[in-house]
Amino acid sequence: MRRTTATAASAAPHTAAAGADDPQSAPAVAPPASGQEPAGTATRDQLRTEFAFELPRGYVDESGTVHRDGVMRLSTARDELVPLRDVRVQENPAYLSVVLLGRVITRLGTLTTVHDGIVENMFASDLAFLQDFYRQINAEGHTRAAVRCPHCSEPFEVELGGSRLGES
Repeated sequence: MRRTTATAASAAPHTAAAGADDPQSAPAVAPPASGQEPAGTATRDQLRTEFAFELPRGYVDESGTVHRDGVMRLSTARDELVPLRDVRVQENPAYLSVVLLGRVITRLGTLTTVHDGIVENMFASDLAFLQDFYRQINAEGHTRAAVRCPHCSEPFEVELGGSRLGES
């Protein structure tokens, strides 16, 4: 199975210095200790931690403004553990994705902050899209599986999450 990274339009990748305590980013690949690049390598690859998306319908705020474009960052272990202590999640495990998405969406349209209260007021189709997008960027960029044709045994890949992000 071939591994690729998620592609998203119009977001510049965000990286942080190795060892940074910034919960909004993941560490970049550190250069060699000697400060010299290995032979044959011009630059080191950096870890991409933020991905742009566009909601199928869009979040409508209290003034009626529709917000469709946004950015989601990669999830950390803390992002997945902290919501488990939330009373709303303990009472209703389905609420986990709402709290989790509220932590990892860093921008949505012109909103200054994004939190679980915004996510819980999104249309169901946008929530489903964001859940698929979350899985895609946190599962090394794809939701494909390697399979074989039952008739000719030819190997090929199928997209488990739909042909476009957000489709199931």
